[in-house]
Amino acid sequence: MTLDSRLKQRRRIQFFAIGGTLGAALLALVIALPILVGTHRAAPPAILSGIGGPFKLVDQNGRTVTDADFRGKWLLIYFGYTHCPDACPTALNAIAEALDRLGPDREKIQPLFVTLDPARDTPAVLKDYTAAFRSNILGLTGSAEQIAAAAREYRIAFEKHPTGDGDYGIDHSSLIFLVDPAGKANAFFSDQTAPDRLARRLGEAVG
Repeated sequence: MTLDSRLKQRRRIQFFAIGGTLGAALLALVIALPILVGTHRAAPPAILSGIGGPFKLVDQNGRTVTDADFRGKWLLIYFGYTHCPDACPTALNAIAEALDRLGPDREKIQPLFVTLDPARDTPAVLKDYTAAFRSNILGLTGSAEQIAAAAREYRIAFEKHPTGDGDYGIDHSSLIFLVDPAGKANAFFSDQTAPDRLARRLGEAVG
């Protein structure tokens, strides 16, 4: 990939990180505001009420799971894909490091990594990928339709694009969602949120 191609790809990723569409961009701006000023407060209830919902997917062990299977647990949900060059590993590493800082409260939270690339991210691929972060992150995949439905529930914008070498990448919104044990969205974080600040906010929520 040429330097120009890499720069164009990075610009596309940055654009999708704040939404990818006008509605998603406005949502991301509202969510990101507390993060940018360092307060890390939950988003306003009016915004949170439109985020999240039911899903039916397949986990990295080949089992069909739904949102109802996670009731009673706090969830950290991130949408991405294993071939992602930077945003996804950055976000998952932040999640892993934040969870390591929580102590006993760590057991109250289940992190989920939902692929936006089901054609390549099989359960086996997801299992190997999430294991690298050593934080019990559970990979989820499914049919293209199931993935799209889950992404819509969380207002995730994503789009496949060719990389020029016969392969492809996926531009996507890059937000970490905190969901409470009743399945309600509680807060959002940027993939650039520092692990210590993320840990602090998680501790406040689940402690």
